[in-house]
Order: sequence, then C-alpha cells, then structure tokens
Amino acid sequence: MRIQPRQQILGVWRSLLTACYREGEWVWGGRDGSNSISDAEQLLCLLYPATEIDGFGLDRPDDIPDDIRAVLSPMGNPQRVGATLVRVLEDYIDRYTEVAANEAGEKKDLPVFAAGSYLSSLDEVAPTDEQRGLDIVDSYSMSLTLCLAALKFLRGFQGFLLTQTRREARDLAARIDHLDARINTRLTAAMVGLVRSFVVNTVTPESPEGRAMLSMLNQTGAAAPAVVDAVARRLERVRIRLRNDLTLSQTPGVDLYDEDLLFECGWSWSLVRDAAYIDFVDMPIAAAPGYAIARPYLHFTVVALDGINDLTSARTRELDLLDGEQRRLAEALQLRWDLAQRYWSAVARFGSGRWPLEDIPWRTSDGEESDYFSLTVSAVLMQDLLNREADDDDLTRAAPIFDELARRGRITSRMTVHDSARAMHTPGVRLRLIGSDEVYDGPLLVWTVSDYATVLLKRILQAARLSGTMEVRDKLLQLAQDTMEHLDRRAFREGRVTGLWDDPARLFGGAENHEPSWYLTERVVECLVAAARMFREPPLRFPSMVARAMELLIEAEHLLNGQLLELSDTDSSALRTALALAQRRLERARILIDERPGTALSLASQALLELDELAYARFDATRSV
Repeated sequence: MRIQPRQQILGVWRSLLTACYREGEWVWGGRDGSNSISDAEQLLCLLYPATEIDGFGLDRPDDIPDDIRAVLSPMGNPQRVGATLVRVLEDYIDRYTEVAANEAGEKKDLPVFAAGSYLSSLDEVAPTDEQRGLDIVDSYSMSLTLCLAALKFLRGFQGFLLTQTRREARDLAARIDHLDARINTRLTAAMVGLVRSFVVNTVTPESPEGRAMLSMLNQTGAAAPAVVDAVARRLERVRIRLRNDLTLSQTPGVDLYDEDLLFECGWSWSLVRDAAYIDFVDMPIAAAPGYAIARPYLHFTVVALDGINDLTSARTRELDLLDGEQRRLAEALQLRWDLAQRYWSAVARFGSGRWPLEDIPWRTSDGEESDYFSLTVSAVLMQDLLNREADDDDLTRAAPIFDELARRGRITSRMTVHDSARAMHTPGVRLRLIGSDEVYDGPLLVWTVSDYATVLLKRILQAARLSGTMEVRDKLLQLAQDTMEHLDRRAFREGRVTGLWDDPARLFGGAENHEPSWYLTERVVECLVAAARMFREPPLRFPSMVARAMELLIEAEHLLNGQLLELSDTDSSALRTALALAQRRLERARILIDERPGTALSLASQALLELDELAYARFDATRSV
C-alpha cells in the first residue's frame, strides 16, 4: 500500500469529525473512555499535523487550502474552525485542571495528569479511585506535545485575529491570552514531571539484574569481568556526564563512581520514589512524593524521548514558545534526552561482533523478554542516529532487524492458530507498574501497550529517511508500505468510526470493537507526519548519477552553443523557439544537478534529443537543396 500522507491525514480528519463532532459539539472519549491521555491523543489527531506539516496549518484561515476546507466544513468556515479549536482546547484544560487557592487566597491552576481508564491490574481487580488518579509518563509526554502544538496554533491564530476589526475577533483574541497562560502552566508541570521521572539505576554484575544485563551485552561468550570492563570504557562519557552534569533532581542512592557497577538510565513509569524536589518551580508536582520504582522502562523511555524531541525541535525554537523557567527545564530535559539516547544506542550496538539488538528478543534488567522490547531499543537507536551523523553501516545492519521484527510481529508473515505474537497487538504487552500498589490500598497496576505496528512503521520511516544507500532505502520503504497495509487492514470499515483505528478483530479474531482507539489512531497520524517529513526532503543523490548528468549537460550545452552560433536572422521563429526551449531545459538541469541529479539527467537527455532533431532537420534541408 502506497503511503500518501496528505490524502491519508485528510481521511483521518474526515473520520475524526464524523466520530466526535456532533451538532456543533466536540464529543470526548473513545474505546477506553475519557482520561487526560486519551483526550490529548484525540485532539492531537487534528492539531499535530496542523502544526508540524507545512500546508496543513489552521492558524491562518485565509490560507487554508480548498481540500482542507472541504474536510473541515462540518466545523464551519475557516475562521469558525479556529474558533472551534479554541473552544475545544479550553474544554480540555477545564477538564484536566483543578483550581485551588494558595495561602494568600489566590486561585491557581493545578494540572491533572491522571491515567484514569487506561490503568488496569494483573488480577483483574479494579484499581481504586486513588490509583486511577496516578500520573503516568505517557501523560506528561503527551501533554507536552499537545501543549506545544496548541501554543503554535494559538499564537498564529491570535496574530491573524489581531488584524481583524470585528468585535468577535477581538474577544476571541482576549480569550486566547487566558488560554495561553493556562496551557503554559500545564506545559511547565509536564516538563517537571518528566524531569522527576528520569532515573539512573546501578547494579552489581553478580545480582539478578546485572546477570540479565550481561546476558544481552555479552554476545561473544567472554568472561564477565572483561565484559564489565569493556562496558565501563564504552559508556565512560555517559557515566561522567550523568555524574557531573545531571544536577537537577538526581536519583538518590546511585553510585556512578564505582566502575565495577553496571548502570542503566531512562524513564520510569511516573515520578520516581524519593526523587529530589525542584525548588525553582512553584507547583505541587515539583515537590510531590514519588512512587515509581527507580528503574528505567524501555517503553516509557521511548515515549519520553518522543515528547522531548518535539520540545527541542527547530520549529519550537524558531517560534520562541518557552519562558525562562521552561527554558531551564528544557535544558535539563535535553540533557537527559541526549544521555538516554547515547546510552541505549551504545548498548544496542555494543561489542565487535553481533549486536545485542540483533539477539532478539531483548531481555530487560528485570529478566523479562519480548520482541516489543527489541523494537523499543531499535526505536531509541533510530532516534539517536537521526539526531547525529548516521553511519550507513549502522543502517545497513538495522534494516534486517526491522524486517525480522516485522516477521516476528506477524506484520509480514502469517498468523498461526495459537500464535503468541497476537498478544503484542491485542490486548498488547502488559507492563507492571512497580510501586503502584504501595501508595494506595489497591492491586499492582499494569500499563498495556498495543502500538507494536505503529512503533515499527515510524522507526522504519526514520531509518529510510537516514539511509544513503539506494538498496537499503528501497527495502525499508517496501517494508514501510507492508506495515501501512497491515495497519490499513485494522482500520474500521463501517459505522461512524470508519477510517479510524483500531479493529484488531479483522486480523486477529476475538471480540469486535465499535469505538475508536485514540491511542492507536494518534500514533498512526504520527507515522504519517514522519512520512511527510521524509518525502519533503531531497531524494538520494548518487555521485555516479551526478557525474553522468554533468557529462550529458556539458555535451548538450556545447551542441546548443554551436546551433546558436549558426542561427541567422532569417531562420524561422519555430527554430528560435525550439532552441530557446532546449536552453531553458539545460539551465534548469544545471540548477538541479546537485540536489536532483536524476531530474537533471532527464532534462539534459531531453534537450540532447531536441538538439539532435534540429541538427538533423537542418542537415536534411541542406541535402535536399
């Protein structure tokens, strides 16, 4: 199935409005009910493409293309679309903000990040109400992305409104001022949550955790002390920076000076137990007690990295969205983002033989194994390569890993009757939230992740974007199309949710669903945004093609100059027009030869054929005289 980001995103938007915009009102909730994460995902299905892809913007009503106007027509005319989005954002902030008075009697917003209906338990005992109010890293990360997207839209739309003279426009601009401040409060709180959820974990090589880590790192059967020493040397710079540069909210009780200890870093599932307070932020979350185990989870690490990636993007910096307090938090998050990527990228490729990442499935430090964990490690590796100079050798080795993960995840292979891979898609991989049963009187909670196909697709697209080898890129793009076809087969085909996700029963059997999963739909939209970014970049250029295009261009320009030399005032205007056309083609070819050598080669070839036809016509006319 061909990936066509514009058409497919507009299809999602059309289906989104059919499903949740009724009689002029936005309807919250999906398959898992309504909570701070699901509702943010629902909104991001619309706002994320609108603020990340040029040509999809909704903040300048006069510039909205006709096809987007048609899709969004249920919300009214283009200016009404902006006003509706303002109202929906206000509703979201109201739903997930508590208002409390401080000692001076001033009312302050307290953002709510409760995971709510997304939480469940292993023994099917319902979580308590207090447990459903627990924060999750997914909520911090998704709120960070939503707040940034909302600010990008609101500030652009407010700029448009200030050029209008009608009273309604001025009133709406004033409402945006208030909404902007409340969204900034939520953004700051989400950033604090991510800072305080980051953890460094050290273990002895002899411990069960240390043995599990060494079982992945030691791909050559070397003695354990030699592997520990090699790991210490490979990760020395990461260890030093974690020890010296990570000053804000350090993990307590961690010894990074002892090089005989193994370590890992990343994000736990929520605020880490005994996490240090952040004293320069006047919010309860900056000093709230933590309850999550001080051990990184691969899934939550990838989720946090994706959110921080939006925070550190060039678009965010260009728009100058952050205030001074947020910039300080952003610097802390960028440091953690860089260190986590470098750590897991180094671990994934550790050693001189087979990569640990190639040893599927990945085993985590708590001894659990899953193809999903291999996929999340590869996701961090791709994000690290995307932000640094990627080595084509790394990408050449990564491509077969994606192919194997697609096969093992039954994306490109047949599902058997009692296939264990089915559980990775439905109901999904269940992550135990260690510590969730110690704070309130309730069961141990689990977090279910069912995004195997979308994580795979997004990382394949990133790898294809980085690849400088034609064969590797072609294989990756074919695998991306196969994965998109898999996802397309899981989209709803009937009812008001047609075109949304997820209906896994169509592929895997089991109970049918009739409500959209905003969790998966939003991640499909992220994949389409990633595809749009890749397609907007110049295509691959090969030195051999550049050289061949230059050879043809030089020959064609020489022949053109010769024919122009022989052009007399009595020659027909048709001849002049033909030579002028050939000249324009060659001028265009010279402009494109560095970025699009294939196009330049085609233009030069076309000009050569036209010049040869003119030369032959002149020769034939001379011969007949």
